Order: sequence, then structure tokens, then C-alpha cells
Amino acid sequence: MKTTRFITLRHLVIDSKIYIGLQYQADQVIDLLLKDFPELSFSEEHKLWHIPNNKQNIDKLLSMFKGIAWINFKYFYKDKPIDTSRPVPDLSELRKKSLRSVKTRKCPAEFLDKLEVIRYRPNSARVYINAFENFINYFPNKELLEINEIDINNYMKYLVGKKVAVSTQQTAINAIKFYYEQVLGLPNRFYNLERPRSHSALPNVFSEEEMARIIDGTENLKHKALLAIIYSGGLRISELINLKISDIRSDRKQIMIRDAKGGKDRTTLLADSTLHLLRKYYLEYRPKEYLFEGQSGGCYSAKSIQNVVKAAMSRAHINKPGSTHTLRHSFGTHLLEKGTDLRYIQTLMGHASSKTTEIYTRVSTKVLKNIISPIDRLNIRL
Repeated sequence: MKTTRFITLRHLVIDSKIYIGLQYQADQVIDLLLKDFPELSFSEEHKLWHIPNNKQNIDKLLSMFKGIAWINFKYFYKDKPIDTSRPVPDLSELRKKSLRSVKTRKCPAEFLDKLEVIRYRPNSARVYINAFENFINYFPNKELLEINEIDINNYMKYLVGKKVAVSTQQTAINAIKFYYEQVLGLPNRFYNLERPRSHSALPNVFSEEEMARIIDGTENLKHKALLAIIYSGGLRISELINLKISDIRSDRKQIMIRDAKGGKDRTTLLADSTLHLLRKYYLEYRPKEYLFEGQSGGCYSAKSIQNVVKAAMSRAHINKPGSTHTLRHSFGTHLLEKGTDLRYIQTLMGHASSKTTEIYTRVSTKVLKNIISPIDRLNIRL
């Protein structure tokens, strides 16, 4: 019969230094393997062998005892003293909003703390919190450190059975890995999860004629200016919402996009026609801080912007799928069709990878129009 060995890790502080205590039942195999472990020492006070607490040593423990002993992290994190000097982040409202009534377990405080420390945006934080709370409520009676790879893979099967979107499953994996790897600091390979294969869908794009109908058919000056600036600079909806009056650089014909996706600033195009429209809009509406503000001031809402786009599409008699982001995709595609280098399009749109920009080569009609189908070379009667 195969012997099951366990090594329980303990959080030790000795002479103001942090160590990993190794607790296990007397075992010659474990003793022999640990013998050559660098910086191994014995604490008479704690009656434990211990090693310096660092990621390299944890990685080595997992590698050394793989298939030989189960490394139990449960008490390693429970033994850690609470750092009362660090203020608890005020994300309580965000957490309440993300919870549904059927949930019973809330996101651990350290999860929220980490999100704040690495400055996740509220929307990204909300998605991660909600995904992780769904996960932990699938195991209502199990300690988080008792959840293993088999449990997590079973949860993935549960999501697949529910027929959730691939992006939802990807987010669940990211949230789980975020907790175990970044919050708790476990090695990256500790939870080696298989990711679902993504479907590479082509973006919807409006033609130039459709874009003209969308903007030209909008009588409301504020809405017309809003549609024009999205298409003029290829803005994301979040970028439009946070755009301030001071970000319009009329002298340079540029729009300054601050703290965009990935925390990056960039500049993009401001067309002469759009600038003319913005000046008319400003004189009539007099926004105070943000370029587009709600009725009570402050940022314009994402829902209101989407409603403006939908209404404009309806007036233009465009029945195919489309959204605010379709205007951005149309900006990139139309630039490509007019001969703009992909590298410049990538910079204007704020894409981190050129592969993201290259998708417009798959929806552009310019190249396809110049390709002759082989059937047209056949001498056949039609």
C-alpha cells in the first residue's frame, strides 16, 4: 500500500526574520530529502525544521516532494499575524453590488486589498470579485486552502455545463489564479488550469456610407458631437466617458486619452470637421469639466452613450449588429483601407499588441475587391 505523506507548512518568525516551518510525522524519506536542503535549520523553541520564506524555497519544496508528499499550505497562511497597520480598503460598496442574494460567502479582505494595491479599475475589480465569489460559493463548506486542482477543474466542468461564454470561463480562471498566486503567493504551477479554446470572432464594422448616415441623421447636437468624436479618434466608451475639456488639443488637432486600458496615455486624431462640431456643441452646452456630462453634471453614463448609438443606427436604418465599439472598429478598418500603416493604427487605438490591430486586415474589403474568384476565369455559360 502506498504511503501518503504530508508536510504542513507553518509561518514562523525567529529573530524578526520570517521562515517556513516544516511539520511532518517522523519519516526517513522526508528526512533524507530535506537533509541537503540549503539553509535548513532546527528551532528548539518551535520544535520544527525551518527554511527561509521565499518563493524559490516554496518552488523547490513542491518540486522535491512532487509525487512523494502532499504540501499543505492551510496553516501556513492561518498562522500569519494580521497587519493592523495597513488600512482595510474601502471596497465594501463594490462588494455589496457584486453579490447576489443567493451567495453566502464574500470575497476575502486580502483579495480586495490586493486589487487596490495594484490599482485595478473599479470595473475590472467588480468582474474579478464577482467571478471569485461565484467560485467560492460553489464550495460553501470548504476552506479556501483546502480547495485543490480537482475541485477547480470540477468547477470548470460546472461552468461548461451551464454553457457560459468562453470569456466568463477565462475570467473565472483569472480570478482563481489571482487569489492563489498573487494574493497568497503560491507558485504559478500550483493550479495548472486548462484554458478553454477561444472563438476568434471578426468585429462588426460599419461602412463609410453607413457611418455618414449614423452621424448625419442625428439632429441632437450633443449626440452628434459624441458620435463624431468616437469615430474621429477610435475611442473606447470608457475613454469617451472620462474625456475632459482640457484633453481636446485643438491647436494640434489631437485628442489626449489619459489612463486608458492598461494604464497608458496616448494621443489620437481630431478631425477638422469634428473640431468644428465640438466648438458648436461647447458654445451651446457649456460643459464644466468633462466634455460630455450628465444632466446633473459629472461623467456621462455608458448606458446613455449606448442608447445614443442604438437610436442613431435605427434612424439610419441599419439593422445589423452594432454598438459604440463598432464605431471604434470602423475607425481602425477605414484607416487601414485608406493605406494607413498598421503600426500607426496600433498607436492611435492604444493596442498593446500588433496582433489586435491585425484583425482589421480580416474585415477590410479593400484587398478582397482586388482578388478575382477563379470562377470568373472560366468560359462558362450563365
